[in-house]
Amino acid sequence: MNDVLAVVLAGGKGTRLEPLTRDRAKPAVPFGGAYRIIDFTLSNCINSDIRKILVLTQYKAMSLDRHVSLGWRGFLCRELREFVDLVPPQQRIDEHWYQGTADAVYQNIYTIEKEQPTYVVILAGDHIYKMDYAKLVQTHVDSRADVTVGALREKRHRCTEFGVMQVDPHYRIIGFQEKPADPKPIPGDPDYALASMGVYVFTARFLFEHLCLDATQRKSTHDFGRDMIPSIIDSAWVFAYPFMDENRKREAYWRDVGTIDAYYEANMDLVAVDPLLNLYDQRWPIRTYMPNLPPPKFVFAEEGEGARRGDAVDSIVCVGSIVSGGRVERSVLGARVRINSYAHVEGSILFDRVDVGRYAKIRRAIIDKDVCIPAGAEIGYDPELDRARGFTVTSSGITVIAKNDGTEHQFHVTSREQLATP
Repeated sequence: MNDVLAVVLAGGKGTRLEPLTRDRAKPAVPFGGAYRIIDFTLSNCINSDIRKILVLTQYKAMSLDRHVSLGWRGFLCRELREFVDLVPPQQRIDEHWYQGTADAVYQNIYTIEKEQPTYVVILAGDHIYKMDYAKLVQTHVDSRADVTVGALREKRHRCTEFGVMQVDPHYRIIGFQEKPADPKPIPGDPDYALASMGVYVFTARFLFEHLCLDATQRKSTHDFGRDMIPSIIDSAWVFAYPFMDENRKREAYWRDVGTIDAYYEANMDLVAVDPLLNLYDQRWPIRTYMPNLPPPKFVFAEEGEGARRGDAVDSIVCVGSIVSGGRVERSVLGARVRINSYAHVEGSILFDRVDVGRYAKIRRAIIDKDVCIPAGAEIGYDPELDRARGFTVTSSGITVIAKNDGTEHQFHVTSREQLATP
């Protein structure tokens, strides 16, 4: 693996995740309370013994830059050629933003060549999964492939937003459809198709040659899935690699949390008794930046009618948080969240430093950093009222409150007497 360089594409806008991506890139969106989305791809690299990593950023990269700098740079040794480097757009080749995934790599071809890798692993920084890239690279080497593409076995009706591959019995790719309306099934398995994961291994020399060739094609959108892979499957050795999950569950886990509803469901799965994604597997740890904060605290255990009791059930509660006489159910609380007396949080995701006032009620909501919920406010109970306040409400009824930017949110607050237990 000393001859392998990983290139993580982390520059997407993530418009379908707005307002969570209003102020940050999609890979920097918090996930599971303690993590950012990009932590899963970077952890896969480290657990796979890939220690040379370039992270290509573009839009709204400050939050991502800060997180990677704090959590990922300190433990690698530059003298041993180990690094996680953030690479902003250089415009060394042309004066424009990245036009596609292949163009993003092409515009940084000098930085990649400087490391003199034998193999280059191209990865997306915005998916949640566990995968041993060392096995992927070894398969690529053993098959003497020019390109190997990570492949996910998925229900056909779910593959319309992916690149779909057709393979021969030896898993050589013989056809490729980008986001087809009618995905072609796996031979002998009519209900499933092979979807591209956006994970590629290239032999470096082959990659450099074809990036330069693609850059000269005026009709190309300069994308790996849409242009480069389909253009080479007839002339090069291009193989599919079936996804092998390191999560050690019966069902392989891979999630594209590209929409609010998908993001919400993936977080809610984490609070299940036996979640599909195991964050507690010490054999495949997920690294992140851990702030120097005290452990979570739960206070008040009064008895009797109208008493306060601070507790959380079926929930994730991160460091520095205080549940002070409120109740939390099936929720994910980030760092330094405070739940005040008689408040009730149910089925919700609260990012860092959210403050929930007394008697407030929150249900099926995602609340971004630094938002203060006033005493007595109700969130997630009346979708029309939430929309009137300026919040985002999805078609499935998830209410999203954007990061506090210094403006005051307008809440309709009933009286404390109406909300208090008689």
